[in-house]
Amino acid sequence: MEREIVGFVRDDEGDWIAQLSCGHRRHVRHRPPFQDRPWVRDEAGRRSRLGTPIGCTKCERGEPVPDP
Repeated sequence: MEREIVGFVRDDEGDWIAQLSCGHRRHVRHRPPFQDRPWVRDEAGRRSRLGTPIGCTKCERGEPVPDP
């Protein structure tokens, strides 16, 4: 299911995680050639993706949203 990106946070290893409108989170790494997301490397790039739909596999599996 597609959900909008509403924000970004970093995990303990420094990788970026997109916060989704459904409440779930999804890693958005830039590790070419398998994960080509150069926009995640700078703030302007991440900001440009706010509101962009991205697939949420947790919603597809029916997983509950964790408590904040």
